[in-house]
Amino acid sequence: TNLVTPIATAMLDSVPMVAITGQVGQAVIGTDAFQEIDITGITIPITKHNFLIRSVADIGPTIQKAFHLASTGRPGPVLVDIPKDVLLAAGELTPNTKLDMPGYRPTTTPHRRQIRLAAEEIRKSNKPLILAGHGILISSASDELTTLVEKAEIPVGLTLLGIGGFPQSHQLCLGMVGMHGFAHANRAIHEADLIIGVGMRFDDRVTGKLSEFAPNARFIHIDIDPAEIGKNIVPNVPVVGDARQALRMLADELEPLTHEDWLAEIDEWRRVPAYRIRPSRDLGPQYVMERLHHLTKGNAVVTTDVGQHQMWAAQFYKCDHPNNWVSSGGLGTMGYGVPSALGAALGRPEAEVWSIVGDGGVQMTLFEFATLVQENANVKIGIINNGYLGMVRQWQQLFHDRNYSQTLISGPDFVALGTAYGIPSRKVERREEVDEAIKWASGINGPVLIEFVVGQEENVYPMIPSGASFRELIEEGV
Repeated sequence: TNLVTPIATAMLDSVPMVAITGQVGQAVIGTDAFQEIDITGITIPITKHNFLIRSVADIGPTIQKAFHLASTGRPGPVLVDIPKDVLLAAGELTPNTKLDMPGYRPTTTPHRRQIRLAAEEIRKSNKPLILAGHGILISSASDELTTLVEKAEIPVGLTLLGIGGFPQSHQLCLGMVGMHGFAHANRAIHEADLIIGVGMRFDDRVTGKLSEFAPNARFIHIDIDPAEIGKNIVPNVPVVGDARQALRMLADELEPLTHEDWLAEIDEWRRVPAYRIRPSRDLGPQYVMERLHHLTKGNAVVTTDVGQHQMWAAQFYKCDHPNNWVSSGGLGTMGYGVPSALGAALGRPEAEVWSIVGDGGVQMTLFEFATLVQENANVKIGIINNGYLGMVRQWQQLFHDRNYSQTLISGPDFVALGTAYGIPSRKVERREEVDEAIKWASGINGPVLIEFVVGQEENVYPMIPSGASFRELIEEGV
């Protein structure tokens, strides 16, 4: 049952995962035997598919199917439950065979007619905008997206999990959109006459109030999962297929285009800075993220937990490289930051991995500190400590008259805790200490912990309230 939350996280974020679980022996299934749980029944709504194996001869073919299902089409989690008597049985290893799954035929190549219709919509538009989601990264379509964007001169907004799919230093990148996206990016959506959603699902954190989302726009929706098309936004041109293939075909279909007036209008909106550093304020988490980006040259792999620090990292760590941003999107799973950093470090041992976490979320999985030390994983833990469950406190401040309830938290001495685990640890409380601490951490090959003590009532801005529209955007200082 401890797998249920990670499986749901993988399902909502389209992460390929195979979970193999042990079940009680078949003779006692259904008798409420010791440690018997109907894990296949529990996970039906949160898996792409799941299996209960009944014979040792079925293990090989089932595992082959599980990995195929998890990694093709729209990726997702697959669970394989194996009873104890099957695990203990002897059998012959079944070689891989050609899979015959007539009920599973994901469409990868888009229909040419739909591509032509999409191209015509782009030609007719004066204010087009691409919304790039996680599907860009899943299909390795970053180069194809850049080719299309530069050829048709279309600005790009990124969803939370689309970060890294298009370089944020590119002049046509608007940064993150949605609830805590940049004001200029959300205004561009509001003013656009064509929205091209690629590998994204028009989730509520991007759209806000659906009836007022992009009120002047027509829609093209490109996605490999036909169930997503028309679910929230009914597109004028639906395109079912792999993002990489669709973008390549669309770029080939289009001649070079220009949208100078549209880009100049957006650039004018960009002149308002996203964040102002005031001399008298406490250590700002935004400043920490800006300095981390500068000192790592934007090359680190950044994983986050969930909350205010996640949004500050998304806003101010300008990610230019695919798969250097790892975060929990659809489920918003607190405790995600440190374990995901461990996975990133083991998968890419040559990389410098920074795990940006809050003082609330990190306490949910800080037992993984022991694993970091055991594996000598090159993970730098940056704890943004404001003494609150900050995102919930922010909502209580803005929408519930500061009736703070169960958001003020007491944490351990994180430096002492890290030291107890054998992790070099340090506390930073002043702006002038930030650079030296980050350089110190980067110079150590192995786990490091820095606790950044920031202002307790620092908020994430801008913010579009849940269920509201761009017209109700709250900016800093309001």
